[in-house]
Amino acid sequence: MTPETQSQKTRALCQLAPVVPVIVIKDAARAADLAQALVTGGLPVLEVTLRSDAALDSIRAMAGVAGGHVGAGTVLTPDDAKRAKDAGASFAVSPGLTDRLIQACADLELPLLPGAVTASEVMRAADAGFDMLKFFPAEAVGGAPALKSLAGPLPRISFCPTGGVSPGNAKDYLALPNVVCVGGSWIVTDQDVQAGNWKAIEDRARSAAALRS
Repeated sequence: MTPETQSQKTRALCQLAPVVPVIVIKDAARAADLAQALVTGGLPVLEVTLRSDAALDSIRAMAGVAGGHVGAGTVLTPDDAKRAKDAGASFAVSPGLTDRLIQACADLELPLLPGAVTASEVMRAADAGFDMLKFFPAEAVGGAPALKSLAGPLPRISFCPTGGVSPGNAKDYLALPNVVCVGGSWIVTDQDVQAGNWKAIEDRARSAAALRS
């Protein structure tokens, strides 16, 4: 799978909803119920970061939820990509981009959403064939104004900004012509997951899904 095809697939996923929940989950037994709450709330594309021991099992559980598209975040190496694909991830998200990761995702036929923040990083990703990128850490590197500045010289590149995105600033990002969606961690809280408070998560998902309406 070429980078061009990968970007076509990740762009199509990013167009399904204005927000992709970025999830760190510690208990795989709660993963399917969590995914169901998010999908029911109108957010079908989910990013489970590989930052906990429960991440891969959670991806396996979430992959069985109808209407959901579950990907792996914090994919840093070819081994991460392979483990994510084997667990049922339908896409991968990385904070950056390396030649080894490009080759691994091409071989695995795993769509990759790679990260880039500087003009040089964006140009390198574009030179490799990617035109749908992650912009991380968004707020720390200048936020919406920084992304707006990239739209002028690099108009064919689109982004999913993550990192510091919140209900208070998400619309600033979504209003930009080069932003397809945003990634946010505010929708899923550890407290609600541990308590099984799926209604609270579903309600936040519903509010996030309406951000572009």
